Amino acid sequence: MEQQLQYDVIIVGGSYAGLSAAMALGRSLRKVLIIDSGRPCNRQTPHSHNFLTQDGQKPGQIAAVSRQQALAYPTIRFHEGLAIAGEQTEQGFLVRTQAGESFHSKKLLFTTGISDQLPERPGFAECWGISLLHCPYCHGYEVNGQALGLIADGELAFEMGRLLHQWSPNLTIFTNGPSSITEERLALLEKYQVRIVEKQIDHIRHQQGQLEALVFTDSSTHPLKAAFIRAGFVQHCSIPEQLGCALTEHGYISVDDFHKTSCYGVYAAGDCCSMFRAVSNAVAAGSKAGAAINLELIREAFQ
Repeated sequence: MEQQLQYDVIIVGGSYAGLSAAMALGRSLRKVLIIDSGRPCNRQTPHSHNFLTQDGQKPGQIAAVSRQQALAYPTIRFHEGLAIAGEQTEQGFLVRTQAGESFHSKKLLFTTGISDQLPERPGFAECWGISLLHCPYCHGYEVNGQALGLIADGELAFEMGRLLHQWSPNLTIFTNGPSSITEERLALLEKYQVRIVEKQIDHIRHQQGQLEALVFTDSSTHPLKAAFIRAGFVQHCSIPEQLGCALTEHGYISVDDFHKTSCYGVYAAGDCCSMFRAVSNAVAAGSKAGAAINLELIREAFQ
């Protein structure tokens, strides 16, 4: 189905950054289409924290209210679907969905997030966002002082270990095999009574996502209340790469201070271009990106 309506902006991704950008653009009287597949990365997370006015709210509730408020602006439309392809046109851009629909716009904004690549072992996916956590600023307070784990190795293990020690002195680092942490780093961790376990993890024992223990390949166990992990990731949406947008060395979409990508007319905001994964950061980034896109449209027309 070919949709001939020309939008000012298509936003691919309708979570916090996307809805925030849409509101900024809707308030600027721009015609906006949000395309969203309905699978946010924090869909299992029970509560959102460290966000003024929303602390402790369910992420889905924040998203629902945000969507309601954004769509109150008459120039904003929400389309449920999965965007799978995009291309430049003489008028701007064309985006195609998995259902065969095509939409046209002058500008593109990707707020598509990332897809976490967890170890393919039982319990990891089930606990993700509930008791297997990514960010102490988002979730550390709720588990402070408890028996915590960190699944990491090398320099990452040291840096995250000393960070997590702020929330609990009862911390164990699980390197999931022989440690590559340097002797100097090990001595400093030992000074602060951070323990190191080098056994290989077989699976996580849990009850409905609530971690109970790590189970190792030798069948031994280590009781825990929560564990942190810096999971690998891939971009949730491949369209920015199809369009030629540059990525950083870590795999994020490369953007400038105004969320412009390396491709003119294409912007990105939120988790897809930032390691600071928090609802508050996504909302701020989306609002800034929306304002920057509106300004670019004005400069192109007002000359």
